[in-house]
Amino acid sequence: MDVPQRRLLTLTASEDGETLEALASPARLAMLRLLRQRGPLNVNQISSELGLPQSTVAINVQKLERAELIRTETVKASKGQQKVCSVLYDEITVRLDDPDALRDDRIIEVAMPIGLYTTCEVSAPCGLCSSEGVLGLLDVPDHFLDPNRMKASLIWFGRGFVEYKFPNNAKVVGKAIEQLEITMELSSEVPGTNSDWPSDITLWINHVAVATWTSPGDYGDTRGRYTPRWWKLAGSQYGKLVTWRVTDEGAFVDGSRASGVTLNQLRLNDHHAIRLRIGIDENAEHPGGLNIFGRGFGNHDQDIVMRLRLRA
Repeated sequence: MDVPQRRLLTLTASEDGETLEALASPARLAMLRLLRQRGPLNVNQISSELGLPQSTVAINVQKLERAELIRTETVKASKGQQKVCSVLYDEITVRLDDPDALRDDRIIEVAMPIGLYTTCEVSAPCGLCSSEGVLGLLDVPDHFLDPNRMKASLIWFGRGFVEYKFPNNAKVVGKAIEQLEITMELSSEVPGTNSDWPSDITLWINHVAVATWTSPGDYGDTRGRYTPRWWKLAGSQYGKLVTWRVTDEGAFVDGSRASGVTLNQLRLNDHHAIRLRIGIDENAEHPGGLNIFGRGFGNHDQDIVMRLRLRA
C-alpha cells in the first residue's frame, strides 16, 4: 500500500513572522488540527466541531489563508455558496538559526525558469501554460518552440525531453567542482490525473544519463499550494521536489545512490556551459510522461535550480 507523502513546511524565525503570528493562537491551531484530522470542512462545520462562533471562525480562516497555511474554495451550497477550507501541511517546523550564517561561499547557485529550454523533442499529450493561462495550442509539439515559452510555469509531455543550457560559473572563477546538484518539482503525466501512474524520469548532464527517478503518479487530489485558481482541479496540481546529486562517488537521487556516474564522466571542465536534459528515455520501463512545475505552479514555487559546490 502506498504511503501518502507528508507535506512539510519549514519556517525561519527571522523571515516568517506573519506565518508564526498566525500560529500563535489556540483557536487557529485547533482549526489546523481539525482540518488535518477530518479533511476539508466549511466554516459552519468548523464552528460546530470546535464550539466557536461562526464570526470568530471566519476571521481566523482569513488569517490562516493570508498566511498560506490553509486553502479555501468557494463551492455551491443548498442556499447560496459556502467556503470550504483545507489544510496545506501535515508538519510545520520552525528554525531558530540564521540562514545568512549558514551560507557557503563555495556554493554557486543558478535558477533556470522552466520555459527557457534551448531545445526540445516532445510528443502529445503536451502543453505549456503560464500562471495566467495556457500558452499556444494543447497537444501540438511545434508550439514548444514559440517564444512565449519563456513565460511557462508548467510544462507537460508524454514522451521526449527538454534541454537547458546552464552557465558553468565554476570555470569563470577558475575553480574545480566538488559536487553538482539539480533540484526541480516533477510528476508523471496522464490526461486528467492518476496517483498510480509510474513514470521513469531521467536526467542527462552533458549528454550523459546521470540517473532515473520513478515518479509514483500524476497528482491532482488537492490543488497545488501555488497553482492558480483558473487551472482545473482535475488537472495536474503538484509534484515532488526531486534532487539529483553527482559527486566523485557517484550519482544520488534524494540522497539514495542511483548510479555509478561520477563528476569526471560529465567532463564539466571542458565546457563553458552545462547542458541539462530532463525527459523520458526511449527504453524506459515506465514511460508515464512528465510534468515540470516552475514558479507559479505546484507546491514549491521555484525554477530548476543548479548548485555547484566548489573544491576548497
